[in-house]
Amino acid sequence: MKAIQITEPHVMKVVEMETPQCRPDEVLLKIHYVGFCGSDLNTWRGLNLMAKPQVIPGHEIGAEIVGTGSEVPATLRKGMIVTVNPYTNCGVCSACRIRRYNACEHNETLGVQRDGAMREYIALPWQKIIPVGDITPAHAALIEPMSVGFHAVSRAQAVDTDVVMIIGCGMVGVGAVIRSLLRGSKVIACDVDDDKLEIVKRLGADFTINSAKENVHERLMELTDNMGPNIVIEAVGSPATYQMAVNEVAFCGRVICIGYSKQDVEFTTKYFVQKELDIRGSRNALPEDFDGVIRYLKKYNPPYEVLTSGIVKPEEAQEAMEKWDAQPAKVFRILVNFE
Repeated sequence: MKAIQITEPHVMKVVEMETPQCRPDEVLLKIHYVGFCGSDLNTWRGLNLMAKPQVIPGHEIGAEIVGTGSEVPATLRKGMIVTVNPYTNCGVCSACRIRRYNACEHNETLGVQRDGAMREYIALPWQKIIPVGDITPAHAALIEPMSVGFHAVSRAQAVDTDVVMIIGCGMVGVGAVIRSLLRGSKVIACDVDDDKLEIVKRLGADFTINSAKENVHERLMELTDNMGPNIVIEAVGSPATYQMAVNEVAFCGRVICIGYSKQDVEFTTKYFVQKELDIRGSRNALPEDFDGVIRYLKKYNPPYEVLTSGIVKPEEAQEAMEKWDAQPAKVFRILVNFE
């Protein structure tokens, strides 16, 4: 079978592998679509220190069940369209003991610490398989990154009286925009790219700010009666956006951090105390976050055409990654088609 492998920095190749067989507790999936995410781009660049050498990337999955092991429940059947919870959990660390499996100390994510789903077939434990009903495989590949944004809003405990600012309008930020809106919050989306801001406008964001063109502080004061947003979700992972989150959040507000900054970040720490801030990390997603995204997609049928930058064949993956690397702000989501 075909698989995509990052063989060295800036090199991605199609390789041949044996088709896997199901163990008794596994499901065999025919991969239809897999999304490239920011972690895959950083692995390709040689900047993802968590990625195993020569990894097969991919953890945003739209697939079909084509085989089941003898111990797999009858609720998982051949022909079902599914996505995958791509994280592992050890069951014994402090996070697992309180059922926050998404933050397991020893997590290994598909396509990062272990080989992922950029291949024609993959066998996985049945517990990680998530049926999606009548959602198409291409759309199912969008569920995992959106669920990360959904989880951040849960960490923020956003409600209908909140003003939520989301910094970064990639697919994770889109998930945060959508769940904030579902909870009735007023949403202010911030990005440096007008095309991405147009997407979140279509999805219902109340206001948008282009931080490359506008004075963010002045605009926020105008939109929030000089108070600032009481929730800021950072979905970029740069020193500038981390600092913006702390500087702009309202007194007694909540800052939720999703993005990983590759450089150290300097803060004016007096704001931590003066504003009495809650600063919370948000990592991966829980099963209920996946369920929330699936319910949203089925109920609202969002404009999928704007949520995907392009669909490529495995042989075109290297070229697609080069284009993304050259213009990272202009790429929203690239799907690889293994059908």
